[in-house]
Amino acid sequence: MCSASPRPTRPLAATAGYYGAFVAMGLMTAAVGPTLPGLAEQTGSTLRAISYLFSARSLGYLAGSFSAGHAYDRYPGHPMLAGAVVFMALMALAVPFMPAIWFLGIAMVGLGFGEGFLDVGGNAMLVWQHGARVGPFMNGLHFCFGLGAFVAPIVIAQVISITGGIRWAYWVLGGVAWLPALWILSVPSPVICKPADASVPGERNDRLLGLIVLFFFLYVGAEAGFAGWIYTYALSLKLATATGAAYLTSVFWGSFTLGRLLAIPISTKVPPRTILVTDLAASICGVSAILIWQTSTTVVWAGTFVVGLSLASLFPTTVNLAEQRMVLNGRVTSWFFIGASAGGMCVPWLIGQVFEQRGAVITMVMILCDLALTASVFLLMIRQITSATVRNTPTATHVSPEV
Repeated sequence: MCSASPRPTRPLAATAGYYGAFVAMGLMTAAVGPTLPGLAEQTGSTLRAISYLFSARSLGYLAGSFSAGHAYDRYPGHPMLAGAVVFMALMALAVPFMPAIWFLGIAMVGLGFGEGFLDVGGNAMLVWQHGARVGPFMNGLHFCFGLGAFVAPIVIAQVISITGGIRWAYWVLGGVAWLPALWILSVPSPVICKPADASVPGERNDRLLGLIVLFFFLYVGAEAGFAGWIYTYALSLKLATATGAAYLTSVFWGSFTLGRLLAIPISTKVPPRTILVTDLAASICGVSAILIWQTSTTVVWAGTFVVGLSLASLFPTTVNLAEQRMVLNGRVTSWFFIGASAGGMCVPWLIGQVFEQRGAVITMVMILCDLALTASVFLLMIRQITSATVRNTPTATHVSPEV
């Protein structure tokens, strides 16, 4: 929670700017998966080599997230957020000009840095704008990310069918991504969040923070692994053509977007714990179905829809849960995204290292194992929250049902 502070100036206008920025980030994030074969051709690389782009991008995201935590706690947020949007768009525009994988990796590091800086700032400042009522707005923010991610593969598929290459796809997406920066600059920055109670036990929060960071590492790893490799997975098993695989990626991001849209009203009625349990169970079932019926085109499309729908609200719901238990200043929020970026770096890279040797099926095996570990960490989170609540209430009957 935050201490009392002056009422934010034009909070809804600022929220609209954050939403536009997250649409732009969704466009950039979803562009890499459907263009992997094209990027490999552009640089003369194998799929194993091109998978290092995930690591390069996540390394940049890690650096951006770490830098943002200090910056947003010290300086006005909106100019920095707008700068991150513009920088991210410029990196996307540069991608088609990179003839070698090392130059392309540098562009991906820059793209990831902008995304990390934007992600931390958007989430932190939305909490500062709306405080304890942030739940529906947080789900709306992440819905906008899903919306951009849903549109990107459709745009890419159309551009590839018209031009036969990926160059114009990055130019189109990068050309529109910078527009939200203009709106953000026109709105005053919010007041920086300060702790309401300096006596909150640091040890308890540190333990919970560590578990949440690990949860984000595993969850985002599964999300990035699925979204980044489902295109190549479907192509390798001859479950779709190149255009069809791009649309399959859009099915993932479309159901992902739908899930975040549905989470907006659901988050006002259903406790975070119930949402998280349901999402984790459904995502495990979806990946298991794809793995069991691996030659079925129908199952891979239906399973992709289920996985996208169920993974959608995990991130914003966990942020909502954390907001109830600790102060979400820029530094704490940055740790969430450091964990997320590390997971997004490791899991897709690991899939790329074994994809060609073990076959496409290993993709779903690794994602299923990742989700099982995610569920285990979630149980530890709930145990930590429950024990901390019991220690700080007069009787066990007063344990909050909002966990």
